[in-house]
Amino acid sequence: MARGGFPGIPGGNMQQLMRQAQKMQQQMMQMQQELDEREYEGTAGGGAVACKVSGKRQLLSLTIDPAAVDSEDVEMLQDMILAAVNDALRKGEETRESEMAKIGGAGMGGMF
Repeated sequence: MARGGFPGIPGGNMQQLMRQAQKMQQQMMQMQQELDEREYEGTAGGGAVACKVSGKRQLLSLTIDPAAVDSEDVEMLQDMILAAVNDALRKGEETRESEMAKIGGAGMGGMF
């Protein structure tokens, strides 16, 4: 083995590898902060129910079209609310996974 070399590490330069790892870690932390600050909108019932969630997975707002309120069918309204919130959360998660994969490569998927 060459002096200062490590098997399996191209060039065997551990300091360079550590610098790359630190840079990647900084990029990930910055991306996580940016993703936490984003807002995602979800809708259901053709827009009768709309909501916004933050990248931190917090419900920020919920809007219900008065025409969607039917005292005879509260279950449908509840289902639309759930669908809208889940739609917004799904969009946030998909964006988070996509953006983090760009930094860490395909092998990092699901880690965040």
